Amino acid sequence: MRKITSYGLKLAALAISAAFLTSEASAGMLATAAAEAEKKADRSDFVGAFEAMRDAFADFGGLLPLTVGKAVFATERPKGYGAYKPRKEPVFEPGEPLITYVELIGLNWQRQDDGLQHSNFTVDFELIDSKGEILASQKNFGTFSFAGYARNQEMYTHLTLDIDGAAPGAYRLRYTVNDTLGQKTTSVEQPFTVVAHR
Repeated sequence: MRKITSYGLKLAALAISAAFLTSEASAGMLATAAAEAEKKADRSDFVGAFEAMRDAFADFGGLLPLTVGKAVFATERPKGYGAYKPRKEPVFEPGEPLITYVELIGLNWQRQDDGLQHSNFTVDFELIDSKGEILASQKNFGTFSFAGYARNQEMYTHLTLDIDGAAPGAYRLRYTVNDTLGQKTTSVEQPFTVVAHR
């Protein structure tokens, strides 16, 4: 068992305090933007009000840890953010592709020399069997780059994995998302089952 010293407790307390202050600052940022947006809306500056909130939300999102907001097996390629058809159950026949709809929170954006805001992330995968053994893996399984004038916070992608040759049984699919600009990483796991042809 690891011994916890008073020095370690002090460091933990400082880390908690810093996280609390960051949280308070973020909440203040959104409250200030909301007040400014309300003033603009009162003056019928609806575009300005919307942009004030959008910019504040983008600033807030950049302070958050990288997080997978949603990872859902889908029946087909999604049409857009929130526009996907979820699979009723995570059961697949041999050779059937695994399509995952993924929403991301906390991606960083950076303005570059072309004047556009850029965001970039990569995805690694691991296929794990019921014993916890990694059967297959790949770094940079997917690489995604976005550029535009707005720091879009409704970020999604879809990932398709073919598991030809997988025997019937229980598995876990682990995706690791790497924000290359923000130097942040997060993982999500999806349990699923392969069954014999029905």
